[in-house]
Amino acid sequence: MIAKFFTDHPDSVDETYLEHAAFAGRFSLALFGAAFAALVHALLPFMFEKTASRIVARLYARTHNRGR
Repeated sequence: MIAKFFTDHPDSVDETYLEHAAFAGRFSLALFGAAFAALVHALLPFMFEKTASRIVARLYARTHNRGR
């Protein structure tokens, strides 16, 4: 029964628990990168002008309609 907490969502996107953990880990790292680029851009507007938005768009494209 407890295993369902760990497998229901990964199953819904056709992944195993470990595949989903790896995907989510990479997704998290990309978000940290986007956040860092946005922070640097806030202080130095000539740097990373489109980096954060490009990363977010790429992540959205990879996750939109997953598991449908």
